[in-house]
Amino acid sequence: MFKKISPIFLLSTLVACTSSETKTETPVLTYPQTKKVDTIDTYFEAKIADPYRWLEDDRSAETEAWVKEQNGVTFNYLSTIPFRNKIKERLTQIWNFEKRSAPFKKGSKYFFYKNDGIQNQSVLYVQEGLNGTPKVLLDPNILAADGTVSLGGLSISKDGKYLGYSINRAGSDWSEIYVMEIESGKKLQDEIKWVKFSDIAWKGDGFYYSAYDAPKGGSELSNKNEFHKVFYHKLGDAQSKDELVYEDKEHPLRNFSAGITEDKSLLLLYGSESTSGTTLAVKDLRKPNAPFVWLVKNFENNYGVVHNEGNKLYVITDKGAPKYQLLEIDITGKPDYENWKKIIPESTDLLESVSLCNGKFVAKYLKDVTTRLYIFNMNGKKESEIQLPGICKVDAFDSDKDDSLAFFSYNTFTAPASIYKYNIVTNKMDVWFKPTIDFKSDDYETKQVFYTSKDGTKVPMFITHKKGVKLDGSNPCFLFGYGGFNSYYSPEFRIDRAVFLENGGIYAIPGLRGGGDYGEDWHKAGTKCQKQNVFDDFIAAAEYLVKEKYTSHDKLAIHGRSNGGLLVGAVMTQRPDIAKVAIPTVGVLDMLRYHKFTIGWAWATDYGTSENKEEFDCLIKYSPLHNVKEVEYPATLVTTGDHDDRVVPAHSFKFIATLQEKQKGKNPVLVRIDVNAGHGAGKPTAKQIEEYSDIWSFIFYNLGMKY
Repeated sequence: MFKKISPIFLLSTLVACTSSETKTETPVLTYPQTKKVDTIDTYFEAKIADPYRWLEDDRSAETEAWVKEQNGVTFNYLSTIPFRNKIKERLTQIWNFEKRSAPFKKGSKYFFYKNDGIQNQSVLYVQEGLNGTPKVLLDPNILAADGTVSLGGLSISKDGKYLGYSINRAGSDWSEIYVMEIESGKKLQDEIKWVKFSDIAWKGDGFYYSAYDAPKGGSELSNKNEFHKVFYHKLGDAQSKDELVYEDKEHPLRNFSAGITEDKSLLLLYGSESTSGTTLAVKDLRKPNAPFVWLVKNFENNYGVVHNEGNKLYVITDKGAPKYQLLEIDITGKPDYENWKKIIPESTDLLESVSLCNGKFVAKYLKDVTTRLYIFNMNGKKESEIQLPGICKVDAFDSDKDDSLAFFSYNTFTAPASIYKYNIVTNKMDVWFKPTIDFKSDDYETKQVFYTSKDGTKVPMFITHKKGVKLDGSNPCFLFGYGGFNSYYSPEFRIDRAVFLENGGIYAIPGLRGGGDYGEDWHKAGTKCQKQNVFDDFIAAAEYLVKEKYTSHDKLAIHGRSNGGLLVGAVMTQRPDIAKVAIPTVGVLDMLRYHKFTIGWAWATDYGTSENKEEFDCLIKYSPLHNVKEVEYPATLVTTGDHDDRVVPAHSFKFIATLQEKQKGKNPVLVRIDVNAGHGAGKPTAKQIEEYSDIWSFIFYNLGMKY
């Protein structure tokens, strides 16, 4: 299956019982004095002050001193929480179990990731055949003593001889590509720098990749990313000799990603200018100097090539089908849209992906945010369903058009992922790997409910808790949301949340508009000037949980990451009474200037920008930074990383400075700035445990939870 990379990608047991460790009176906090400057911007005659603009320079000595002072206050506060160390001990204990990914096959070899327990980074293994002895192929833990170098993408050459892989340092989106000889384990001299948002697509004795020009020193983590290019690298050559395959000099804010069909005959070129919508071109590599043939030139829809048979491409798209369909495109004879042939038409459920297995299509659908698997023949006739037990999500369905075996991960909210082996000929499924964890999964249950949002829309929500919980409004509850960029949260076990569940907590995730829970229409209903729908859906989820006596507002914590950080920031400024605790993590919080940093410009499809009058009028109404008032806000812990070059830390810096300035009452408003960390991907286990220990300590303490 060919996938398009989106441009925009683990002593003391805690139990719910009484003890002397109760919540004490919150200490009076003295926040750092944050300097204010007289910066005023004019937007369509509206004058908007930005007094903390100087914090956008996250590499200045002044900002560095401010970060140190803020972290000093935060970590001093966290150190007074009497059970903080116990939470960390228990979290480490739960985390310490073997984890594996679904294996994928290349030639006669199988590759998979494994983490022995609390290794900072998962290790890539290879074995010969299904019964071979696994051996370490690439261990990123030896690349940095603190675990802050992580593996990004990887690709195996068609002959199975070479491994191309990318690494990221300190959580940055910037990547470096290297090559290893698989049989010997020898790292070659090839080194590619300044790579971002790139595939590694092998062809012959080299590969295609995407990169930017080298940025100016000191601005690597904040400057706008412009003029993405596609190159071809021949093994053994210096990067300076790489062939420029494609660039667009007229549109600096476009990204390009190259892919290769399985038979290596066609080069695929995807273009994007935001997080939604792609162009698609194809080049016949069998013909010298063949040009790119553009199949799609606009960004109105999304396209992903699944397979090819000669000059016929099988493409999954939302073109004419908001819930996606599979089409056949003849790229030589009749490539125009009116000649595209429907293979698997749109249905009432969301078509997530299509894989090839033993000459069949395996279609993965999302029905009310849970997975369904169906088998189709190559002409699109449905043959059977692969039966899955219970509410689950299937990840990484890995198969091959000439192989009858497939592997996939099976995910639920109450147990870590198991890996299944499926034989499409016999229709038999076996567990290939099942982890053993120090958590009593059978004691918990998940249900799905549907509640009504402000405008009458029915919204799904998963609720997980101990069996037999009493619904009397006194339970601590953790409400997590995202609501954007066509993404969604289906069943998934989160190790850190096991600590909360063990202590009587209720964990809820609603499927907010703006996400991809029900296809592109659901997504668009939460974008631009309809973004308020997302916040209304989340507020309605909180009100439902209170109304149905799962919890109360004083026992509720809300959390979101990235776009979910925006969600929490907007909800807490619109409804300060909605929850007792708020955790906006790596959030987009300045909606007027987000597009001026790194890849922020690409989010305009979801948000709009302040440079458009209508969109500015919408953004200013909910931008968290610009809607902080002098009221009492929930106990708030803003978290970010100093190397976050996806959502730059300036968002969190300016928001917390404003919040500290205007907060009334005793609830603490703090920022936790992780040093040598980025947006989240590749964060070492040790840092994850430290971060979640602090987050849960803060939540437990401010919700008045007991041990």
